[in-house]
Amino acid sequence: MKLQRHGTIACLALTAALGLSACGSDNNEPASGASASGSAAAADCATGTLNAQGSSAQKNAMAEWIKAYQQKCAGSTINYEPSGSGAGIQAFIAGTADFAGSDSALKPEEQPQADAKCTGGQAIHLPMVIGPVAVAYNVSGVDNLQLKPATLAKIFAGKVTKWDDPAIKADNPDAKLPSTTIQTVHRSDESGTTDNFTKFLAKTSAADWTFENAKAWKAPGGTGAKGSDGVASSVKGADGSIGYMEWSFAENAGLKMAKIGNGAGEFAELTAENAGKTIAGAKIEGQGDDLKMSVDYSTKEAGAYPIVLVTYEIVCSKGIAADKLPLVKGLLGHAASAQGQAELTELGYAPLPESVRTKVEAAVKNLS
Repeated sequence: MKLQRHGTIACLALTAALGLSACGSDNNEPASGASASGSAAAADCATGTLNAQGSSAQKNAMAEWIKAYQQKCAGSTINYEPSGSGAGIQAFIAGTADFAGSDSALKPEEQPQADAKCTGGQAIHLPMVIGPVAVAYNVSGVDNLQLKPATLAKIFAGKVTKWDDPAIKADNPDAKLPSTTIQTVHRSDESGTTDNFTKFLAKTSAADWTFENAKAWKAPGGTGAKGSDGVASSVKGADGSIGYMEWSFAENAGLKMAKIGNGAGEFAELTAENAGKTIAGAKIEGQGDDLKMSVDYSTKEAGAYPIVLVTYEIVCSKGIAADKLPLVKGLLGHAASAQGQAELTELGYAPLPESVRTKVEAAVKNLS
């Protein structure tokens, strides 16, 4: 099975790239050195109901964590709606979500609104899932597409409209490119994946991408589709199409993925090892238990695949309702454990670097 293979590669690659202490085995045993309290042991079990929503990029990860937690812990109901990062944040602010999944940090104007829901505390960002963003395409007769960031920006900005455009030919001198019209597919809902993808374009190709970055798609033209799964379905269904989505959705749909130019001047294939090289350079820029991260999209690390997103759980550091707190800590504690992170590798995600994972685990334990 392809995703099983990618899980093994992700485990090995990120052990080497990021200094992970160990990888979980196929039977989901905790990684070497994992404490019982960090692996959703019986003591972490809680009953009750949680309602969360947000990032569709972490939908598959959250589904796996919820399943694993509920198998160990009877008496809990946990709902996660992949409504998109923007909707998740608004639901958290409105008090209808116990925590929000988001592929980008709260905006400056959103932070005080979210903090207001946290009596005596603040809304913090806990990185839980690292997901490369795939540029998937469906072009008959083209199997090994490679694109420089500037070419990618021109395509999604509507400046390059045919697959045999000179800019694409320059990136693919040996390919037989058809004259098919390019159909770009973007997210129709507010999305952290869009925010990260457009941030990559803005940081690496400012001359060709003049729309800056945002959760809402700003460029003219193209077709909008809801959720990462909607983008994947649209690309799969239309010859000549190209879209961006979190890696696991491209994998699950069996789509071809472009190699992307990096700061080292190479065309990098999307693999766990190559994504890990970019992840290794990410820096924590938040304070205390607020673990916002910054990714260097122009990394010059040899072989690095540069379009990588960090997706967060946004939760109150203090002021969580007493009837919700044990279950929030139980579920997120499992997600942040070595075992919980190991469960991601078969889904097309990359586990957190161990140095980050331990900080997230400690922050979850501090929730109150």
